[in-house]
Amino acid sequence: MDLYCMESMVEVKAAADPTSFNDDQVLTNLLTIEEHFRPRWWYSQQVQQDINAHMRSILAGWMLEVCEAEKSEEDIFPLSVNYLDRYLSLMPTQKNHLQLLGAVCMFLAFKLKDTRPLSAERLCMYTENSISPNELLNWELVVLGKLKWDMAAVIPNDFVEHFVRRLPLPEDKLPMVRKHTQTFIELCIIDEELAMKRPSMIASSSMGAAICGLQLENHDQRLTRDNLTQRLAAITNAEVTCLRQCQEQIEHVLAVSLKKSAQAPAIIKTGEQQQHEDQDQGQSKSSTPTDVQDVNL
Repeated sequence: MDLYCMESMVEVKAAADPTSFNDDQVLTNLLTIEEHFRPRWWYSQQVQQDINAHMRSILAGWMLEVCEAEKSEEDIFPLSVNYLDRYLSLMPTQKNHLQLLGAVCMFLAFKLKDTRPLSAERLCMYTENSISPNELLNWELVVLGKLKWDMAAVIPNDFVEHFVRRLPLPEDKLPMVRKHTQTFIELCIIDEELAMKRPSMIASSSMGAAICGLQLENHDQRLTRDNLTQRLAAITNAEVTCLRQCQEQIEHVLAVSLKKSAQAPAIIKTGEQQQHEDQDQGQSKSSTPTDVQDVNL
């Protein structure tokens, strides 16, 4: 009898484990170990001589655009930037190696978290082939060694579902709360100051900003701005004042980001989109943001 491969090409993801997210001990463990994976906020002054915080933010923005173009898992971007910041906290790096380092960090995060790891060749394409696959693979070992192969870092995304299940949120609004929270987390990670805060602080402040932005306090009096901040502070053992300040800072960053987005749309494209545009216009375009190229000069 002939055998036929009947495997489906549709990706099937495991459902969330309610036991883990409802267990207070799991949340406590995350809060306990998150500091271990937190980069030192002063590394741009104390460690780096050729790289400043603004360059780091430009690179993080490019990394986000690559992840969006690849439709990657939500954890890829924050995890890759965690690797980036931890490495820069330890090793002085030349600015002409900055994009290479960012690409390597994404390469590692894709391997760890995504169901479809990104190939070295495709990742190099997003740098307009300014780096080679061999360079990527060689630096991969360097980064792994400097981070001591400690790659399962705690990131803000790890806290989101724990908060969702501990707040009185309307069931029909949960997808929107998660989506908006993820957007705020990405903004925090790009911002050089917010990115240095504890992952639980970033996650709780992002969720607070998301809930307030969706005006869910109109649905439940337990979700007023002050009460929400107090609840999130109690869940994370954080100071209410610090949490409130962080949320206000996130909302300010959002306003600035929206203003910039209206003036400069994203220019990262997938390989297929880039190929079609080059054919239509008869000329080659860079798939790397100009500002990242400027950093490498």
